[in-house]
Amino acid sequence: MNFDTPPLKNPIVPCLWFDQEAEEAVNFYSDVFGDMTVGTITRYGKEGAEQRKKPEGTVLSVSFTLHGQEFLALNGGSMYQHSPGISFYVTCETMAEADAVWKALAAGGSVLMPYDQYPWSEKYGWLNDRFGLSWQISLGKLSDVKQKFVPSLMFVGEKFGKAAPAIDYYLEVFQPAALEGIARYEEQDPDETGKIKHAQFYLGGNTFMIMESSLAHAFDISPAVSFMIICEEQEEIDYFWDRLTRGDGGAVQCGWLYDQFGVSWQVVPRMLSEGMKDPEKAGKLMAAFMPMKKLDIPTLERAISD
Repeated sequence: MNFDTPPLKNPIVPCLWFDQEAEEAVNFYSDVFGDMTVGTITRYGKEGAEQRKKPEGTVLSVSFTLHGQEFLALNGGSMYQHSPGISFYVTCETMAEADAVWKALAAGGSVLMPYDQYPWSEKYGWLNDRFGLSWQISLGKLSDVKQKFVPSLMFVGEKFGKAAPAIDYYLEVFQPAALEGIARYEEQDPDETGKIKHAQFYLGGNTFMIMESSLAHAFDISPAVSFMIICEEQEEIDYFWDRLTRGDGGAVQCGWLYDQFGVSWQVVPRMLSEGMKDPEKAGKLMAAFMPMKKLDIPTLERAISD
């Protein structure tokens, strides 16, 4: 570990972007997967509503946990659409569970790979649900993947061939981190020999997967799924912001950025996450962070102390 690399102190939280369906989607996923706890529902206050041209009181975000994993559903508007470029690999330990989850997600959705038997799983399928979010449903053992829902990156098009550099990059940026396993295309596979068929790695205890394909795919990675890094101190924010915007990465706004592989991240102080739960503070915080790119804790603290 580099001496200037702070360890990741909190789980990486997937943020799911919706237009106006965040609450509906959360309720749907509760019905599909069960074991859900809804956390904080934040709403646009007067200032935020005026800035985003939305009715005051409109739902901004819903935090929730599924099988102990944290997620955030965000009503961000229509600018981003979900894509199979980032999907969630779901491990079901019984055939009954896998069948039920597949059936529920397939209703109103679209199938990418049929729900069938494959060399890597007795039962597996890949689909987009009715909100466009992409899921891989697999019969298997949770002990093999360590968590119920695993973000899976799919590198296609211009990103093909960059999966290995991406793994090295993420293992360097995040600590503690480890490569769990890697499978490469072999001569009999319908893709370029030696490239990554599938790999699994850990970032601060969070499981991720990555695949790549040279075959024609009409999608790319979308900011509709981003990953929130909750930081305790400004030093952590500075570190992750600097590392993740290097090279072809870049700043967006409000703590959002994209890295050199096009994956979107949010580098967010915990005090902002906590402050947004308070209706009196939320408006002041929104007014303060909306003009920012990298978030600045002292400025945010002044905004709620005035």
